[in-house]
Amino acid sequence: MTQYQALIIGFGKAGKTLAATLAKMGWRVAIIEQSASMFGGTCINIGCIPTKTLVHDAEREGDFSVAMQRKAAVVNFLRDKNFHNLADLDNVDVIEGRAEFIDNHTLRVFQADGERVLRGEKIFINTGAESVIPAITGLTTTAGVFDSTGLLSLSQRPARLGILGGGYIGLEFASMFANFGTKVTIFEAAPQFLPREDRDIAQAITRILQEKGVELILNANVQAVSSKEGAVQVETPEGAHLVDALLVASGRKPATAGLQLQNAGVAVNERGGIIVDDYLRTTAENIWAMGDVTGGLQFTYISLDDFRIVRDGLLGDGKRSTRDRQNVPYSVFMTPPLSRVGLTEEQARASGATVQVVTLPVAAIPRARVMNDTRGVLKAVVDVNTQRIVGVSLLCVDSHEMINIVKTVMDADLPYTVLRDQIFTHPTMSESLNDLFSLIK
Repeated sequence: MTQYQALIIGFGKAGKTLAATLAKMGWRVAIIEQSASMFGGTCINIGCIPTKTLVHDAEREGDFSVAMQRKAAVVNFLRDKNFHNLADLDNVDVIEGRAEFIDNHTLRVFQADGERVLRGEKIFINTGAESVIPAITGLTTTAGVFDSTGLLSLSQRPARLGILGGGYIGLEFASMFANFGTKVTIFEAAPQFLPREDRDIAQAITRILQEKGVELILNANVQAVSSKEGAVQVETPEGAHLVDALLVASGRKPATAGLQLQNAGVAVNERGGIIVDDYLRTTAENIWAMGDVTGGLQFTYISLDDFRIVRDGLLGDGKRSTRDRQNVPYSVFMTPPLSRVGLTEEQARASGATVQVVTLPVAAIPRARVMNDTRGVLKAVVDVNTQRIVGVSLLCVDSHEMINIVKTVMDADLPYTVLRDQIFTHPTMSESLNDLFSLIK
């Protein structure tokens, strides 16, 4: 049995950053990852980095096969870099294998050449999330059906792509493959597309998708999936649809199966997410959980902030907690990207606040004309009484950069007039925030 001060299960953003930090403080650390192909975590290998690389090339009408090769090169470079960032440290052991708890201090790790037992004073779980696979006949046995990881491994572009699920993952893939020239059909079971967004924003996104040739089918009750004529047949009560590949984009769930958490006294919720307090401590006093495995917001930057909270608890004054998070922005890298922070108009009005809502068409922004992409709309919700920004939705080129400016102003509790009167460079998309907030009267 090998003894460590810290055992970290999972090579994700929080886990790898914590491992490096503790090692530099002199701790003896082991980080366990079940596959060498996932060194560096979901973001680098099967999430943010490969998808955004492909989005970039698709927007420039690049060749699909060439784009996939470039994606692989980017991923391989970053994976190797992340591996050596830890493996080259004298007091860090990177272990490839599947871990399970024996008790709250002990792990059994199953490796290709056998088992080993590790004991740690403190244990940190950072195993991420995995795809949800709906119980649809033929979905797991039909050739040509992929989750997002599998779809990112294709070498040839499918002429027709079906997407099961119209959420943010499905939206991003739909836009990307349509830009590559694929005919895309989205099968969304709900009667409403993007229910978390305001209806005007969702409608604007729908128009953009339709202009790309994407077909959106709502109330799509997919009953079965099968092979037919070398393609994938998607069966609904209204008829069958043939596609060359089917992406299952029905969401993701915490990856806790097989960890034997009960042996360590670590409790989970009904979705399998590890229950943690505001300091990311589990129900076992020496075990923490970070990132997607807790069932919270599934963003790399949340995982990074989880690391900061745990680091502060171990090495700092212990005051930092999840309660400190104020306005968490997000971006969906469709083309053009959708970014939002704070409340929607509907949420703001439901809260009882007195708000003013303004919108600015992207076509009115000079920089958008320069970049030849005038699709989309900017929307702001401001509290009339406090002059504070309640929420902003940006559907436009470069929105993923602009939204961070808005978040900073909101976190600083500054009035909307700061953005209305700010001096920005010209011509830029950021300066459109002057125009948007000038509409507030």
